[in-house]
Amino acid sequence: MTLPSMKESAAPAAPTNAYYERHIFFCLNQRHNGEDSCANHKAQEGFDRCKAQVKAAGLAGPGKVRVNKAGCLDRCAAGPVAVVYPDAVWYTYVDAQDIDEIVESHLKNGQVVERLLTPAHLGR
Repeated sequence: MTLPSMKESAAPAAPTNAYYERHIFFCLNQRHNGEDSCANHKAQEGFDRCKAQVKAAGLAGPGKVRVNKAGCLDRCAAGPVAVVYPDAVWYTYVDAQDIDEIVESHLKNGQVVERLLTPAHLGR
């Protein structure tokens, strides 16, 4: 499956009966067995930043965007990760600027941020 290019097309819109237009889940899982996990890579900071940015932009609420915590999303090797539904677009991010770009480009304007896409082969 080829993902849309930011230059070619926007992410698909949610079905008309969807409670939220988009839902972004942040893996906040912390492994206690010594294995790497998203929590080791400032995932909570990414979640907090996204939630604040979505709220500040007026994007939060029914019919708009929901920002949620998630347990393990099983993509640890790419961590930290977040996934946007219903678009099924996976992101790997490293800092506040990456989160801001996801909010502005994808959550607000429906444009996938290609440079932050999680490589398809990276799982656990």
